[in-house]
Order: sequence, then C-alpha cells, then structure tokens
Amino acid sequence: MAIKFGRPVELRDAPRRGTALAAPTLDLVVRPRRNRKAEWARRLVRENVLTTDDLIWPLFVVDGHNKRAGVASMPGVERLSVDQAVREAERAVKLNIPCIALFPYTEPSLRDEHGSEALNSDNLVCQSVRAIKKEFPGLGLLCDPFTSHGHDGLIEDGRILNDETVAVLVRQALVQAEAGCDIIAPSDMMDGRVGAIREGLDAAGFLDVQIMSYAAKYASAFYGPFRDAIGSAKTLTGDKRTYQMDSGNSDEALREVELDIAEGADMVMVKPGMPYLDIVRRVKDTFAMPTFVYQVSGEYAMIAAASANGWIDGERAMMESLLGFKRAGADGILTYFAPQAAEKLKMEG
Repeated sequence: MAIKFGRPVELRDAPRRGTALAAPTLDLVVRPRRNRKAEWARRLVRENVLTTDDLIWPLFVVDGHNKRAGVASMPGVERLSVDQAVREAERAVKLNIPCIALFPYTEPSLRDEHGSEALNSDNLVCQSVRAIKKEFPGLGLLCDPFTSHGHDGLIEDGRILNDETVAVLVRQALVQAEAGCDIIAPSDMMDGRVGAIREGLDAAGFLDVQIMSYAAKYASAFYGPFRDAIGSAKTLTGDKRTYQMDSGNSDEALREVELDIAEGADMVMVKPGMPYLDIVRRVKDTFAMPTFVYQVSGEYAMIAAASANGWIDGERAMMESLLGFKRAGADGILTYFAPQAAEKLKMEG
C-alpha cells in the first residue's frame, strides 16, 4: 500500500513500458521531477539567474610597466602594472562586466602608519583610475580607501583610533573621487565613516559618487590570500577583532547595515561570502537595499586549489557558488572568478 494525500491507494502492478526493471508504478499526482526533465524545462522554472550584470571584478595593481606577477596563494590571479590593468579593463568591457575594483600593492618604502600614500593623488589606484577612465569611461570603478600597515585604521599604542581614522578616510575618498572613481567602498568598519565620507564628497561637489559600504565585514580567516596579494600579510600584527564583526553575531549585522544606510550608503556589502549567506539573506529581506557580497580570496583559493588537484570540478563549483549568492539575495558579487564566469555565461548565451 502507498499513501496519497492521507488515503491508502493500491499500487498498480503492471510495469511501465520500456523500463529496465519491472516495478510497481506509484500513483502520484505531484511529480516535482517533471520540471527537471530537460534543460529547457529547468530554464523555464529557474528561480535565480546569474548574469554578467551581477559581477564586480577585483584587480590588484603594482608599480612598474608591462608587469604581471602571480599571487601564489591565489592561482590564476596576478598583480598588474597600470598598463596591464587597462588591458584587463578592456577585457571586462568585452565580457560585459559592469565594474572593476582596484586594490594596490604598495611598495614597502611608501608605507607608513598613517597611510600617507593613500593621500597621494598620483598613487597606484589614482593612476589606474585615470588610465582606465581615459580608455573606457563607461566602465564602473570601485575604490577602497586603504592604509599601509595591514590594519584598517590609524594605530596608537596598539589601539585602532576611530575618529582620527575617519578623518583620513574622508581625505582618501576625495583623492579617489577626484581621480574619477565612481564608487567609494570603505571597508574599515570604523563607526561613522559612511556619514563623514558622504558629507565630504557632497561638500566637494561629488554628489553623484556612490558609496558601497562594507556594512557587515567580519573578522575572518578567509582574508589571508588577499593580504599576500597586497603585501600586508607580513606587516600585520595582532588581529582585527576590535573593529571587524564577530563571526558568531547576526543581529549586530543588521544594526551595522541600518546605521550605514542612515548615514547615506547607496549600497551595502556583506564580507566574506559563503560562510555568511544567512547574513546576506537577512540584510536583503530587512532593508530591500542594493546588497552585495564579496567572495573573498580564501573562498576563491579553496575552489581554485581543489580544482587544480582534481578534487572537484572547478568550473561547476565556481558557478554553483556564484548562483548561491544570488539565491541568498545578493544583487551583485565581487569575485576573482568574474572573467571566467563571464566567459562561461557568454558561451551559454
């Protein structure tokens, strides 16, 4: 006997024609597999779709000319001189990737505890912004105000200074906006920095420069390869748990996001990505704001390394992970897989 809608139903004993094994046919009205029977059917009922419009591609820039240097802990990712960053920007345009994010590898001789190089209007980020905008003015550029010692704020006696850091972040944001940056994306998690940056940008006439706040950025082990890429792994002492969020907290993320929205953030971000899909979902459901997620370096490195060792199908894992962010509620994804994903989407399209 089989149970259908709570009533006993007799199983029909005749085997289905063409089946390899003679078996009773279940008397089912609802068969979810019907919608999965073919690719065209799966496409018709798919709830979430990944497109190139969802991608932001992070690039690492380094001093020099015609220079590409691999990042050992991020297979397939390179540090690029400005001219090579322009060539990758061209690739992004051809792949219909709407935005790239720029992160500098600052030479040790230019680093200090005050992040002074970030205030230099001719630093690597500003050079890259101007060069890319000259060639591809319609490509979006995202910049993250930065320091030179590995921490996200000014340090005094081992303590990260909040208000003093915010003042410097405003100056950095203005330098980047003047170079042509479209989106300022403060990742420092200092209290009040979004409001101060918005006020500074508006006062300087940069009314249309957007702010994408790293609103819920967790203190995470998944950032390691990124620190290798920008050269801060060896300079960073201590940890960032006094200002980045505790991985055990969820409600706190909503409070952080709410504050940043009130201070003028145009978009908000959750970082890292896959370990925090529940945060992405809660943020999107609660605020209905443009919500982004960063598939950080450690997430990328795990998939890339496992693929290189033949342990997983790297391409399928890449696409599955990106679609997972969309399913969780993300409107866009910062990912080092952006060009590979865009190439695959282009082939499928």
